[in-house]
Amino acid sequence: MFKSLKEKLKGVTRKFGSNIDEAIERDDVNKPAGEMRSVSQPEKITSSSEGKNKLISDSERIPVLKNDSSSSPVSEPENIPAEKQRPVKTGFAQKLKVLVTEREILLSEKDIKEPLEELELILLENDVAFDATEAIIEDMRENLVGQKRKIKTSAEDFVLDALKNALLNVLGEGFSLKSYINSHEKPVKILFTGVNGAGKTTSIAKVAYYLKDNGYSVVIGSGDTFRAGANEQMKTHADRVGVKVINHQEGADPSAVLFDAVSYAKAHNIDVVLGDTAGRFHNKTNLMKQLDKIKRVISPDIIAYVDEAVAGNDAVIRAEEFNNSVGTDVVVLTKADMDVKGGAAISIAHTIGKPIMFLGTGQSYGDITPFEPETVVNDLLGE
Repeated sequence: MFKSLKEKLKGVTRKFGSNIDEAIERDDVNKPAGEMRSVSQPEKITSSSEGKNKLISDSERIPVLKNDSSSSPVSEPENIPAEKQRPVKTGFAQKLKVLVTEREILLSEKDIKEPLEELELILLENDVAFDATEAIIEDMRENLVGQKRKIKTSAEDFVLDALKNALLNVLGEGFSLKSYINSHEKPVKILFTGVNGAGKTTSIAKVAYYLKDNGYSVVIGSGDTFRAGANEQMKTHADRVGVKVINHQEGADPSAVLFDAVSYAKAHNIDVVLGDTAGRFHNKTNLMKQLDKIKRVISPDIIAYVDEAVAGNDAVIRAEEFNNSVGTDVVVLTKADMDVKGGAAISIAHTIGKPIMFLGTGQSYGDITPFEPETVVNDLLGE
């Protein structure tokens, strides 16, 4: 999943790290000699009274006064603080490690300008929406430029943390259907909308399977009454999953079908109603009005917009148009396992301000995954 984007993010992260390492090296080289003491090699001084080697920094050395030949060497002070005694390894790699773990650095826009531009291009090439890309770049800039930071790990890890936070901010918090069901009055009514051929009917069957597998009772309302064979298709899915389906004859009013499904759920103490609707585009006025009627009749608790992850930026545009026309509460993205770019998954939640609920990840009914932003980001960044 998102293979192309993963590989490119790894490359640009390494570039960020390399630029930061170079900035630290330049900063260190340009510092006055007095400021370099923290990374210089402490000298050894032998105490004549004890005959043992001890470490002492330049700033603590006590000068020896040579008033006459009988003067005895001045003994070194006792109780030298531990941090003053710590030797620091030389060599660029070791020196960089000390600088990164023990010192604050101040990055400039120039230090990360080139990798930021490369990151922006990578996101856009992988179908991340422009506004989502801008949000990620700006977040990265704010977290890396112009602020003093004590970096506890490598420069690359520092960049990964910033990129992870930027992606999480764009993806939002996600949506737990189980938590929602547990905290709301039954039956919870979920209405599925979307365009033709995006996998809406199959997604409903997968959600039914997921809910049943987690101990919830489910009924499906076959509200796609205009497409030839839609009732039979939904009945086949429901039988395989093992849930009840309510349907009317082809061409019936979908509002009536879904009203009957809700009534059945109430009469039989069913936890969740999943309502199918005919696939449509936002510019089909009559079909959009039909959705408005369904909303008035059954008052759905959740409106779930379904589209293909592989549709990329087109899916983002359609989701925004559906949200503006009939409203959307959550998003289900199908064919995420076939999506090498990941643009839709990253962009939709930010663009319409609504969370992703599930990712479809295969052909089996069990191939549906609750969308957890941190898990997705960790996978993207190889963590």
